[in-house]
Amino acid sequence: MAASLNVALLGYGFVGKVFHAPLLSRTPGLILHTVVSRDAGKVHTDLPQVRVVADADEAFADPAIDLVVIATPNETHAPLAMAALMRGKHVVVDKPFTVTLEEAERVIAQARASGRLVSVFQNRRWDADFLTVRQLLGDGALGEIAEFHSHFDRYRPQVAQRWRESDVPGAGLWYDLGPHLVDQALQLFGTPLAVQADLARQRTGARATDYFHVQLRYPRARVHLHAGSLVAGNGLRFAVHGERGSYLKHGLDAQEERLRAGGMPGDAGWGRDPQPGQLILAGEDGTLIAQTVDSLPGDYRHYYSAMRAAIVDGMPLPIAPEEALSVMRLIEVGIRSADEHREIPFA
Repeated sequence: MAASLNVALLGYGFVGKVFHAPLLSRTPGLILHTVVSRDAGKVHTDLPQVRVVADADEAFADPAIDLVVIATPNETHAPLAMAALMRGKHVVVDKPFTVTLEEAERVIAQARASGRLVSVFQNRRWDADFLTVRQLLGDGALGEIAEFHSHFDRYRPQVAQRWRESDVPGAGLWYDLGPHLVDQALQLFGTPLAVQADLARQRTGARATDYFHVQLRYPRARVHLHAGSLVAGNGLRFAVHGERGSYLKHGLDAQEERLRAGGMPGDAGWGRDPQPGQLILAGEDGTLIAQTVDSLPGDYRHYYSAMRAAIVDGMPLPIAPEEALSVMRLIEVGIRSADEHREIPFA
C-alpha cells in the first residue's frame, strides 16, 4: 500500500483508549505515531512502541505527523482542531464535532484556509444494525416509511464523577449520544421540516442532560430519537414502520462491547451482530409474516480507511464538513426547542 500516514492521538481517556487507539493500530496505511497524554505509563502499558508527549503543541510542531485525532473533552475540540489545522495537519474530531454551530463553522473555515481536511468521527454509520436498516430502506422493503424509532438506552442510575456528566459545556447525553442518532437519521431521511425536543435530568443528583426524546418531522414520516439513563429492561434499538411492514431490532452493535473487553478490530467474528432483527411483512392477503434478518457486518475501521484515502488519494471524506454542520445545527435547534417547549422549524 502506498504512503502510510503518521497519526497523533490527542487524549487517552475512555474514547482515545477504547475506540481510537485500537482502530488506528489496526487500519492499514495508518501508523499510531504519537499519543498526547499526561500519563505516559498508562499509554505505554497498552502501546509500548508509541511516542508519548504531554503537550499538544509538541505534536502539532512535529513534521512527521500527518493526521491529528482529537479525543479530548468536548469543549476543547474546537480550539485544538483550529490549532492543528493552523500547523498544517489534517484533523479528525471525535463527536460532537464542536460544542456550538459557530465553532463548527470556524473550524471548517480554518481547514479551507489551511488547505487541510477535517472530518468528524461518526463511527456508528458502520454499526451492523444501522447498515442493515439503511439497506432495508434503500431496497424499499418496508415501502414508504411512516415511523422511525431509534433508541440508545442505558441503565446507569448513579451519576459518575466525570466531565461527561458534569455541568460543563458539551456535557450530557444530547451531546454524547445525540450526534450519533441525529447523524444516522439525517443519512436516512435528509433534512427535517421541524424539530421538537425534550431534554431532561432524571437521575437524582444529575448535573447534565441524561434523557432526551426528540421528534424530527418530515412531510409524512415521524422520526423519534431517544436515549435514557434509567432504562433497565427495554433493549430496543430500531423500530421502523412502513406501508409494507415493520423491522424491529433489539440489542446494540457488538463492536463497542468487544473493544471494552480488550478485543481488537479484525479479530475472528469482528463486526458480527449476535442478535438478529425481525422483519414483518404483509402478504398478498394481508397476513403478516415474520422472518429473521441477520445484520450486515459492521467495521469501524472503514471510517479510518476512508479518511486515509481522502488524504492520500483525494477520495471523498468519510464524513464531509457539511454533514458535521448539519448535525451541529440540529443539536442546537434541539436545545432551543427544549428550552422554549415548542417545535422549531428546521428546513
